Amino acid sequence: MQELLDTLVARYDEITRLKQQRALGIMSRYGQQVFQLLPVMLHFNHPLLPGYVCGDTPHGIWSFTASPVQQAFIDDLCLNANCQGGLLTSDKAVQGLYAMGSTSSIGQCCHSDLDMWVCHVAGLSAERLHLLELKCQQLSKWAEQRGVDLNFFLISEDKFRQHNNALMQGESCGSAQHLLLLDEFYRSAVHIAGKRLIWYLVPQEVDDNYDAYVASLFNDGKLNQDDWLDLGGFNRIPAEEYFGSALWQLYKGIDSPYKAVLKLLLMEAYSHEYPNTKLLSVISRAWFQHNEGMHYRLDNYSLMLDKVTNYLKSIGDMARLDLVRRCFYLKVCDGLSHPKEEESPAWRREQMDQLVAYWGWSQDRLHQLDHRHEWKVEQVKIAHAELLEALMQSYRNLIQFARRNNISESINPEDIGILSRKLYAAFESLPGKVQRINLKIAPDLSEPELSLVQVPQGRLNRAGWYLYKYSLEPIDIIGRAPLEFNGYISKLVAWAYFNDLLTPQSRVQLFNQGSDLHIDNLHQFCRDLPSCFPEKYPLATNLALSRPCEIRQLAIFLNLEQDPTSHWTDQVIEFDANTVDVFSFGRHQECLVGSVDLVYRNSWSEIRTLHFKGDEAVVDALTTILGKMHQDSAAPDMTTVFCYSQHFRSLVRTRFHHLLAECIELRLARDKQQLVKTLALGKEKYGIFFERRGVSVKKLENAIDFYRHISHNKLDHLPLRLDKTHSQHLPSIVDTYASEGLVQFFFDTRDAGTNIYILDEANRAEIYQHFAGNKDELVAGVNRFYTSNYEGFSNDNPPVNFNLPQYYEIVQDEGGLAVIPYRSQGVPRELSDTEQ
Repeated sequence: MQELLDTLVARYDEITRLKQQRALGIMSRYGQQVFQLLPVMLHFNHPLLPGYVCGDTPHGIWSFTASPVQQAFIDDLCLNANCQGGLLTSDKAVQGLYAMGSTSSIGQCCHSDLDMWVCHVAGLSAERLHLLELKCQQLSKWAEQRGVDLNFFLISEDKFRQHNNALMQGESCGSAQHLLLLDEFYRSAVHIAGKRLIWYLVPQEVDDNYDAYVASLFNDGKLNQDDWLDLGGFNRIPAEEYFGSALWQLYKGIDSPYKAVLKLLLMEAYSHEYPNTKLLSVISRAWFQHNEGMHYRLDNYSLMLDKVTNYLKSIGDMARLDLVRRCFYLKVCDGLSHPKEEESPAWRREQMDQLVAYWGWSQDRLHQLDHRHEWKVEQVKIAHAELLEALMQSYRNLIQFARRNNISESINPEDIGILSRKLYAAFESLPGKVQRINLKIAPDLSEPELSLVQVPQGRLNRAGWYLYKYSLEPIDIIGRAPLEFNGYISKLVAWAYFNDLLTPQSRVQLFNQGSDLHIDNLHQFCRDLPSCFPEKYPLATNLALSRPCEIRQLAIFLNLEQDPTSHWTDQVIEFDANTVDVFSFGRHQECLVGSVDLVYRNSWSEIRTLHFKGDEAVVDALTTILGKMHQDSAAPDMTTVFCYSQHFRSLVRTRFHHLLAECIELRLARDKQQLVKTLALGKEKYGIFFERRGVSVKKLENAIDFYRHISHNKLDHLPLRLDKTHSQHLPSIVDTYASEGLVQFFFDTRDAGTNIYILDEANRAEIYQHFAGNKDELVAGVNRFYTSNYEGFSNDNPPVNFNLPQYYEIVQDEGGLAVIPYRSQGVPRELSDTEQ
């Protein structure tokens, strides 16, 4: 027994050496520097070193001994700073430092990020843990200055023996994964410094008695407990984690789709084997315990490919198998059709040569994949659709698996909400929404020529606007397929801009039939849009995603397609600057706004477009904008109005801007029962009614009708009609959070029982008093309904719904009532500074 343990320990150290060697062999010079010196920065907390944080900052790696490279760095530092006696530390807060993910695997590239687990002693105070987080943040910035993307994950040594109540933030998956995360760590960990991981020494046959076996190794003196870190074991895949893990991998797919396809299909393969799932970590450990040297079964990405390949072959899904192989090849990014680069490790090239030969790929296919940096919009659209469908297919299969086995998700409701809304913002296809198609697929989609062609009603082709990547010369455009179609032009220009096709160097041409759009105005619009929105807009924060959606940047474009003033030829215009009303102008009471185009970015970082035309374009646009503002929301950070009228351009723009500002102020006014804004629009009069939970509009035929509508509104609280006996029980703070387009649950437990207030997508309210059930079970059941309710869809690929309900708690704080995201019962929650 002791001899076997000694053999495994020696093998562990040798594999660690080989993995570190492989990792360094792929890194840049600066990457190698960060990788090799990182243990020094965590072992010491000294003002001379990067990552220094003043105070009782946890540091010191258990049994750390500097390598020759590290010792030379320390000696040079002390010599230059005249530091007598060297650097000292008395702390041993860090149990071990480990790289995980793609590091040292075939999936590691020269630009791969470094994911580091800093495993620390249990029981660190909140204050000291915060200081350690600050130290790691400083080290990440130090690495960033050297072109290295370094992510830290602080892991308590007892993390996987506790209930998972971690919050999701940054690169941390929070409660989305727990033991599945440990599985990924064990199959990919590279030991950098500190204690070895004892899990690798435990035979599979004793996994059911893992803790007792490990305790016996220490108690019997076979191993020194001070030299080994025990994060715990597991003997099965925790099926309850599939839902959260699927959401998390989809979320990661926003930025790394090729890697996400592999990982999501791995979850699908795991579920296919349930309840006798063969974890990759266990497969890898078994090979380690019975074989010498490096092997693909010790390589995280090779293991994933092998597992997913066998699964897809078993179900006959050759289409997704072909995609998986391409994803794997592109992740490795070692172009086999290119001459061998000196930096490319021989072992990786040899392995990829063998795989490609086995797959039977042609040179043409290799050439196409190796020139991905040259792909343009046609190839990217195909790749985006293929990747998205593969991701959604895996997600659907995992949800159906959970439904068949009656598995409740283990992920916290707040994390479900944040993840689902990130996915909703990234993937949900909605009318008017600008879909970003280039998920890091190709580096440059810019086009030198773009043409916009309008087809009027009554033609063979569908009426509307078509976008082409060619000039209007017949030799260029005839027989070519359009890139996109839409009913209004602003959506196509926004799509081209936010997907990087439209640049300042692009030559934009126009052929229109049936609109008033002039080529000069189109060129101006192509300049105005980028002036309002950066090409790369910021990602939504978790705090923003835990709250109702708000408009953050709003750009309004008047009379882009329809301009009532463009037809004023040879007419005498009666104009009095003191009495002019651009919404009911002149003797004929003509509205000078013929079309309104909106482009806005919301707090979930979606880009939306809307188009209104006709006699009621102004009120339709206003009520739509105001309807997307709940009463407790902030006004947009930016509101800009542009006008393309042939006449009175500045006047129309200024008057509309004033009207919009007035309406936004009325919508967000506090403590109002009802406010009314009347507006003459052409020959008609309208009333815009501002209430606590919404905005409604009504055409007013006469004064009697106007006052009757006000009275009717006061009685029935339109647009929401509540039962009179319940209306007094709805807290006003619910109104301030009311947001169109999503379902919201508010749990009120301030009294003896629990009251539940539910607002649907149209802000209609339901009240359930004295709810006696379990709130966690209610949330899980509602989420299952929304993710699994495919009734009414008969095709093979029903749509995926990411627009899950939002869940909140109504709490009492020093300032009165407050609303915070709901977290599972038993998990204490306090208001953070940003939520108060």
